[in-house]
Amino acid sequence: MNIINNIISSYLNNKSLYIGEKVTMSEHMIQTAMLAEKAKCSTNLICSCLLHDYGHFILDNPDELVSKMKDGHHEDVGCEFLKKYFIKEVLGPIKYHVEAKRYLARNKKYYRSLSNASKVSLKLQGGIMNSKEAKKFKNNEFFLDSIKLRKFDENAKKFGIKVKKINEYKNLLISKLI
Repeated sequence: MNIINNIISSYLNNKSLYIGEKVTMSEHMIQTAMLAEKAKCSTNLICSCLLHDYGHFILDNPDELVSKMKDGHHEDVGCEFLKKYFIKEVLGPIKYHVEAKRYLARNKKYYRSLSNASKVSLKLQGGIMNSKEAKKFKNNEFFLDSIKLRKFDENAKKFGIKVKKINEYKNLLISKLI
């Protein structure tokens, strides 16, 4: 239970803006989870959406990494930390949501819809997937949920909308612990 209190505390104490956007990291992740709820996704995917960028809380200064044109691999950092506590069905989409962006960016319309900050991070994260990478990614067991998470992620950067409180997700988080 201590981990749940730590996660909630991280959300409550985060006031820094999500890299290059007009919402905080906490607001962004909660908006992502709210979109998954609205789409009636599984509770596993809702939890993944809620935690998908948790690695940014662990990294020292994500903005500095971007300014130095470096990828902090937040998806791996977050997944590595969270794997001690959460089920694999929650972790998979978190680990692969960056790959999902690289995959989806193959579509010109999707690429054009990305925010400027997302286009910068895409470049740092390896750029648009080639055909060989895309074929391999499509065979990943978390492919579909990673794609869904990524699409919610892109739409969860709205400034000034009312978002749920992180405490409203406490029971969900507890239900996904190992």
